[in-house]
Amino acid sequence: MNRSDVLALLKSRGIPFELVEHKAVYNMADLAEIALPHPEADAKNLFVRDDKKQRYYLITVKGEKRVDLKAFRHAHGTRPLSFASNEELAALLALTPGSVTPLGLLNDETRRVALFIDEALLEDDGLIAVHPNDNTATVWLKTADLITLLRERGHFVETTRL
Repeated sequence: MNRSDVLALLKSRGIPFELVEHKAVYNMADLAEIALPHPEADAKNLFVRDDKKQRYYLITVKGEKRVDLKAFRHAHGTRPLSFASNEELAALLALTPGSVTPLGLLNDETRRVALFIDEALLEDDGLIAVHPNDNTATVWLKTADLITLLRERGHFVETTRL
């Protein structure tokens, strides 16, 4: 699914969202240079895999948060973790570097990628800011709506304290 497909899906499901187009961003530092509404909802996404390239995980946290992959590994009983390659990102989620987003799971037809979302993204107003499978736009929607959408489409989603 490309940006248009993602936005059409959100509309068809009646999921409220706000969209802002901007220059391409490739990391949190790039994003900080753009004046966007709701900076408290910015999400950072880490696409990782185990050392046997058998299991893939997308870890989504608030933008300013750091993720300790060793602690994540121990908390969730995974094998050793490292970042997945650009080729794996393209093959599994049909995304490019800088465009990583939970909405990329909509492209994971084999349901190989497990999503772990930090519980902090459900707090306060519960907004999350993510790319719509394209790093030249950001959408804000309720984290709970995102989780429901992905679970209804058969994806594994776990909320956890990260």
